[in-house]
Amino acid sequence: MFPGIIPIQQCLGQMIRDGRGLIAPGVMSTAFTPVLRFPLCMFRHVPGFDGTGQKLYISGHLREWLAGTVCMTDLIRSAGLSYYPEVARSVGLDPKQMMRKVRLPLTCLDKPDTPIAVTGLRRLLELSAQMSGAEDFGLRLAERGGLTNFGAVGLIVREQATVGEAIEAFSRFIHIHHDGMRLDVARNKQTVTVALHLRGRQPSAPRQSIDMALGSVHRIIQSLFGHDWRPQEVHLHYPPPHDRKRYRDFFGCRVTFNAEDDAILLSVHDMERRIPSAHPLIASYLRKRIEAIETRPASWEEKVDEVVRLLLAGGDCTVERVAEHLACTRRTIHRHLAASGTSFSAILDTQRADLVVKLIDDPGRPLADIAAQLGFSAQSAMARWFRGRFGCTITAWRKGVRPLAKPADVPSASAA
Repeated sequence: MFPGIIPIQQCLGQMIRDGRGLIAPGVMSTAFTPVLRFPLCMFRHVPGFDGTGQKLYISGHLREWLAGTVCMTDLIRSAGLSYYPEVARSVGLDPKQMMRKVRLPLTCLDKPDTPIAVTGLRRLLELSAQMSGAEDFGLRLAERGGLTNFGAVGLIVREQATVGEAIEAFSRFIHIHHDGMRLDVARNKQTVTVALHLRGRQPSAPRQSIDMALGSVHRIIQSLFGHDWRPQEVHLHYPPPHDRKRYRDFFGCRVTFNAEDDAILLSVHDMERRIPSAHPLIASYLRKRIEAIETRPASWEEKVDEVVRLLLAGGDCTVERVAEHLACTRRTIHRHLAASGTSFSAILDTQRADLVVKLIDDPGRPLADIAAQLGFSAQSAMARWFRGRFGCTITAWRKGVRPLAKPADVPSASAA
């Protein structure tokens, strides 16, 4: 460990959160940590800095890290990209080419429950707006979306008795759809403020992500009222765009830019509005189901496991493909899994074992096809792996043979 790193974190944490950096006129050395793998700070000895004799340049990575925004990869369901190809083409972009530029897997366009990295989605939106010149790109995506894009979260919102309960439910469960998104609902005598928080917003504001997220929240509230509903006001923290009218038309109210927050303001009376189509019993059932599966923020092991399961089902699972979904390198995956006491091969092996017994139950499915889907180089490689894993041949398994004791795990024929 490099001397001085911990004091730097402790002393400058609040300063970085407040956006105040210290810029060194020259650089003498750079400090790295073996864990984070990026430059924390660069410093040179100069008199007069707080009595320490150092003046610091704080890197963007360190700013985010100290502010708590660099953390395990946040994921979002790819349902948010359902209308991306349509919107991209409408502004002259090739959607597949854009997806490749930001290294997002094309398969996520057809599978709305595929987890993808929030950072990848943000890069896609910002690059799409930049290359097309459509500064309202995020709003265009929000315009085409609705409750169905939010999966189970959308269902539980739709079945609440009142608009207020629906907004509270959306705020309560949105993290299931989007790891890094939070909604805070604050009430006063006349107004309710629904404030959006996207983890990692600082130091660079993902303007298109904010437009897409807040625009989607607006569309959801509007769907509960009907298209005639308008909020009282909308706040956006970034500078005004060239075409302010576009934002007024979308939200149907006054839009304040350079605000302190990103928020939708509505009347307290709006929260009391009843939803005629609501089914309280269904809402209660859905809430219990979601709360039953709701856990702490997923570990790297859990996130890799989820992506591996989805990719295996599609027949295209390698560590490189998983890394694309998580917006990281294969080395990062291996490092974090090793720190958790497991490995990519072990996770892949377990998921293969779960899936193979389902696939071989279909006697009409060729074993060569199953081997290819599971990432084996040949049918014979799968046969050897199966015998080592389950203690019998595939043919015997299909005939109902089940070994009394599971053999010790053997090294898998990794697709990595």
